Amino acid sequence: MAEAAEHNPRVLAIDAGGTMTDTFIVDESGSFVVGKAQTTPDDESVGFMESARDALNQWESSPGEAFGTIASGIYSGTAMLNRLLSRQGLEIGAIVTGGQEDYLKIERGIQTYLGYSYSDRLHLATHYHNPPLVPRERMKGVRGRIDVFGDEVAPLREQDVRQAAAELLDAGVDGICVCLLFSYRNAEHEIRVGEIVEEEKAKRDDGQVPVFLSSELYPQRRDLPRLNSTLIEAYAAEPSRGTLKAVREKTKEAGAGFELRVMASHGGTISIEARELARTLASGPIGGVVGGQRIAERLGIPNALCTDIGGTSFDIALITDGRFEITPTPDIARFMLNMPLVRIDSIGAGTGSFVRVNPNSGRPELGPDSAGARIGVCWPEGGLETISVTDLNLVLGRVNPDYFLGGDVRLDPERARAEVARQLAEPLGLEVDDASAGVVGLFEQTLKNEAVGRILGKGYSPADYALLCYGGGGPLHVAGYTEGVAYRDVLVPAWAAGFSAYGCACADFEYRYDQTIDMPILPGQDEMEKAGIAVMITGAWLGLQDKVADEFAKSGVARDAIAFTHAVRMQYYGQLNDIEIVSPHAELEDDAQLDDLIAVFEDAYGKVYARSARSPELGYLVTQAIVHGSVEVEKPVLPDLSERDGTPPTKGTRRVRWGDDNAETDIYELDQVEAGNSITGPAVVESVATTFAIPPGRRARLDRHQIFHLAAT
Repeated sequence: MAEAAEHNPRVLAIDAGGTMTDTFIVDESGSFVVGKAQTTPDDESVGFMESARDALNQWESSPGEAFGTIASGIYSGTAMLNRLLSRQGLEIGAIVTGGQEDYLKIERGIQTYLGYSYSDRLHLATHYHNPPLVPRERMKGVRGRIDVFGDEVAPLREQDVRQAAAELLDAGVDGICVCLLFSYRNAEHEIRVGEIVEEEKAKRDDGQVPVFLSSELYPQRRDLPRLNSTLIEAYAAEPSRGTLKAVREKTKEAGAGFELRVMASHGGTISIEARELARTLASGPIGGVVGGQRIAERLGIPNALCTDIGGTSFDIALITDGRFEITPTPDIARFMLNMPLVRIDSIGAGTGSFVRVNPNSGRPELGPDSAGARIGVCWPEGGLETISVTDLNLVLGRVNPDYFLGGDVRLDPERARAEVARQLAEPLGLEVDDASAGVVGLFEQTLKNEAVGRILGKGYSPADYALLCYGGGGPLHVAGYTEGVAYRDVLVPAWAAGFSAYGCACADFEYRYDQTIDMPILPGQDEMEKAGIAVMITGAWLGLQDKVADEFAKSGVARDAIAFTHAVRMQYYGQLNDIEIVSPHAELEDDAQLDDLIAVFEDAYGKVYARSARSPELGYLVTQAIVHGSVEVEKPVLPDLSERDGTPPTKGTRRVRWGDDNAETDIYELDQVEAGNSITGPAVVESVATTFAIPPGRRARLDRHQIFHLAAT
């Protein structure tokens, strides 16, 4: 146990994916280990502990010995999302404004084609309505109306509410959601509905049914996203608390003294006791973007393009001027939601994507469906008959069939070759190697176009950005999708397969609250009018600050320990899209400070679009008030090792197809590569979790922070 004493673990991060659970543990010097285990959906705490043991075994330690020294623990997972996708949530009811009872059956047009390709969106027959989370008989309408200005135009019919509450309670629901029109403007009706429901619960002596008010949880405009967000809070998030508490209890049993936090949609971490737990719905991919921001900041890179390749998708996010973009109305699992989410664009192209030849056009097609955890036909136990991108990589020699997941999964290259010949090469009239190389080239060209297009769409050049590659499949294909593109740098962390977990550990302990305020600032307004607007924006911030402080209080954090950041979403008056900006002042007290806020908006607008597009003559609209509150937590430090020039020892060679030619290729073990070493292609660097392919004409150098830099020779 001598080696274990050399490490003092400080930060732990968990990423429980659909297939594998990754655990990333960092010590005080920046040394880290990544553990893997199969995810256990029925009880994620089991897979987590196995993954943690796998990581700590590399330091000849165990959870019982190490957890007591860890200061910060962060969890991200897919249990909540999977519960939503598989419709295995709670039995809930909803009370809505009279006339809106069919909202979930009608939906909005855009929600019926989310996830479809552009060509499919053009055909109405391909649109698909989500099965309602709440059946029609449990959607109860109540009369009464608040208008768009927040004024009561029809009083609330309390008898309607009592009848709706009684019927839902008698039906045995597990939760009741309340979402009335324009309650984000005036919450009086929703608050009264909540009070009446509590009165009806008291009559039945049943205090176990929670009530969820949209005006408390997600007080923003857009009714369907607000309803969806509130329903998902009750349907999927509430039962997921049990999953998170089970993981927390396992850590406590092992001697942990840290509070387990969860990765939230806005890029910060929150307590598992947080009121708005649905914000953690899509936590895994967000961790990668936060980690990318941390790496870019540490290396002094202002602009970075984050690219994440897993088994099912290619995820892209931009970091510009050190900040990632937040979208206020994202769509997740074919639901439009009303919660801030780190902007991530995904396409259905991963290493598990199925490969088929279209019988009509005779052309190869990729995805969008995927083999996922079943890998491809090369893994007989997966039971698949359709070939995947992994099968092609195996045929080309880029993947070692005896070292997949460190040898825990053995692949059958002959079976893969036979099926690639039958399903792909013969229909195309090509040799097996030629067909495989051609389709992998098509796959990588698709990724290249998506990555470059994301940058060009913002009006920038790839030369302005460094590309960061991570995910289990990223290092295998990064050379292909960066070929010929003049990125400022191409970065591949040595821990790419566990990078999302690392990113979760880099996130602040932070709560964020948003509120729609729709405050116009019109041309010609005098100083007094503008000062009044400034004071009203400040009033909204102060109310949101109280919400943030209340959430931190659940974790025992005093208000004076919280660092508050004030922001708004803002647009030119009459435009449809707003952008988020941080206020230069903690409070706006007069017209001069409001002008400072406008100046920040003008500058940001010019960067997002173009300076010539700025239109101050239209006036402005402050659409949302936003408050972030954060407290100091321990975060991982990057390794900082002494560099040694040279080339690492090879562990063998094998024949690999690169482009149009085969070449005898050196094979390296990742653990044998030291800081300062360079590897010139053709080469393959293998590890338990991923494979890094370096083609002819490229060179990879490992820096002192354990990050590869891929460049042309």
